[in-house]
Amino acid sequence: MSARRIGVVGGGTMGAGIAAECLRAGLGVRVVGSGPASAERARGRVMALLDRAHTKGRIDDAQRADAERRAEFGADPDALADRDFVIEAVPEERETKLRLFTALAKTVEDPAVVLASTTSSLSITDLGNATSRPGDVIGLHFFNPVPTMPLVEVIRSTHTTDQTARRAESLVTEALGKKIVRAEDRSGFVVNALLIPYLMAAVRMCESGVATAEDIDRGMTLGCGHPLGPLAVLDLIGLDVIADVARSMESGTGDARHAVPPLLDRLIEEGRLGRKTGHGFHRYDTARAS
Repeated sequence: MSARRIGVVGGGTMGAGIAAECLRAGLGVRVVGSGPASAERARGRVMALLDRAHTKGRIDDAQRADAERRAEFGADPDALADRDFVIEAVPEERETKLRLFTALAKTVEDPAVVLASTTSSLSITDLGNATSRPGDVIGLHFFNPVPTMPLVEVIRSTHTTDQTARRAESLVTEALGKKIVRAEDRSGFVVNALLIPYLMAAVRMCESGVATAEDIDRGMTLGCGHPLGPLAVLDLIGLDVIADVARSMESGTGDARHAVPPLLDRLIEEGRLGRKTGHGFHRYDTARAS
C-alpha cells in the first residue's frame, strides 16, 4: 500500500523541505511543530519552498494551489493518528528523538504505519527500541536542501521488517523521485562517516592559519573537482547542524576526527551559522554589508 497521508514532526529546514517535496508529489501532509508559533514558522517555510518551485516552473498555478490545500500545520501530536507514514525531523539530540519515538508508537497505533527518522548519525536500532514496534522504524537520511538534493540514505535497524523497508523505499523513489543508497546502522552511515572528518579537518586547517577559507575551498573545487569547498558546504548545511552531527558521531564512536574545533564553536556563538544567517566562513549578506 502506497503512503498517501504523510506526517512530519518538526518544521525546521529539513522538515519543511520534506513536507514541500511530499506536497509537490501530490501527497497529503500534516506538519506538527513544538508549539503554535513553531507550526506557523513551518507553514511559512513550506509555502516559501512551494513558491520557489512555482517560480522555477517545477509546479504550475493549479499544482501550487492544490499543494497548499493539502498542507496542514499544527502543534498537537495526536493529529498524527490518522497518518500512514510519519517522518521525524527534530534536532539531532538523542534523548529528544527517543522520547518522540516512544510517543509516536503510542499515538500512531496502526502497525502498518512506518515511523521514519531523518537522523544523520544516531542509531536506528536505538530509536526503534524506544518503541513497542521496532520493526516499523527505519532511517531516511535526506540531504539539505531537500528540494534539490537527489539522495536519501535508507538505514534499516536489526529489527526493521522487509515490509517497512519496501514502503520507505517506495515513498522515496516512486513518490518523491529520489535516489537511494542503503547503509548499515552505524554512526554517520555512509555519507557523514566520510564527510564529517573531512569538514572538521578543513575547519582545523582554517583555524591554524594554514590557508584562508577562500583558498581552502578554491583548492578543493579547482584541485579536486568538488562543486563546493568544505567550508562552503558547512555554510550551506548550517554550522550548528554540522556541529550537532559531529558531536553525536564523536560520542558514538570516540573518534577524535569528529571533534568540533574551537573555531566552529566560536562562529556558532557569534551567530555566524552560514547561508541562513548571511555569514559563516563566507559572507552572503553583501547587500546589507555594503
